[in-house]
Amino acid sequence: MLRMEILAGPRAGQSDLGPDAISDLVADPASLLWIDLRDPTPADFDLLAREFGFHPLALEDAAQRHERPKLDEYEHFLFIVFYAVRLLKESWQFATQEISLFVGQNYLVTVHAGEVPEVDAVIRRWKDYTDQVQSQRVAVLLYALLDAIVDCYFPVLDAIAERADVVEDAIFSGRDGAALNQIFTLRKELMALRRVLAPERDLMSILTRRDIELLGPDTAVFFQDVYDHVLRVTDAIDTYRDLLASALEAYLSVISNDLNQVMRTLTAWSIILMSLALIAGIYGMNYRLIPPSEWSPAFPFVLAGMTVLGVALFALFRRIRWL
Repeated sequence: MLRMEILAGPRAGQSDLGPDAISDLVADPASLLWIDLRDPTPADFDLLAREFGFHPLALEDAAQRHERPKLDEYEHFLFIVFYAVRLLKESWQFATQEISLFVGQNYLVTVHAGEVPEVDAVIRRWKDYTDQVQSQRVAVLLYALLDAIVDCYFPVLDAIAERADVVEDAIFSGRDGAALNQIFTLRKELMALRRVLAPERDLMSILTRRDIELLGPDTAVFFQDVYDHVLRVTDAIDTYRDLLASALEAYLSVISNDLNQVMRTLTAWSIILMSLALIAGIYGMNYRLIPPSEWSPAFPFVLAGMTVLGVALFALFRRIRWL
């Protein structure tokens, strides 16, 4: 589905224009055009190639899914792959949504699958930013969109922090048997999130340079703000990864300590029972060479000795905290 917004110029605010007006709007340097393609079809990509003259490689990357975040500079436009991240409903898991952006001198084209709430949010916020930088307005529009996308990373980060706290509580309080599975699941999700955000950090670093003629030097400070946010998120992810690694080590230490305690307990009882079994075995043999065997109080005497030995060993193991 194609959505066209005219954000500046003589036709700003008009919503009754069709795709036939794209070429006229692009040719007008005073206009600022935003075309949003949701669930694009091959016909939509043919329209982009015809009206904007985008490079076939850029169109191919936009048509394919799961591209790595990147920024490619072409002669008349920039091609950017960026990712939106949001929490799934009633779950601590998150999903990523790929967005391809074509940035020209006076236009922005976004291509994505499914609905992107940040698009509507940027339309509402646009007037707050367009008055700040009158020149290079497309750069400010790009900044507003990227900033809205990155701002949605922080609720995901808060959910990760909350989930990490729950895992820690499960380890140290209840020692839940499912804690190990939760740790590995969360670490896997953090790795997947970092694989998306780490290239975006490099991408934003490129946008902060002042040598991209299409964006202009006076907008670098805007992209620096987004870069700082992405850097903050990636640093937090690394922190939580280290925290989960420490939690995993603590969990394994707790399990190892419990196993050692069980082994000490079993060893103590084994020694006690083996000592008693040794005495019973010796006096249970059918030999008359054992002096007390013909003595009438022999059985109570041996039984009392076994009892004293068992109690003494039990007290010893209790003292050294094996029982």
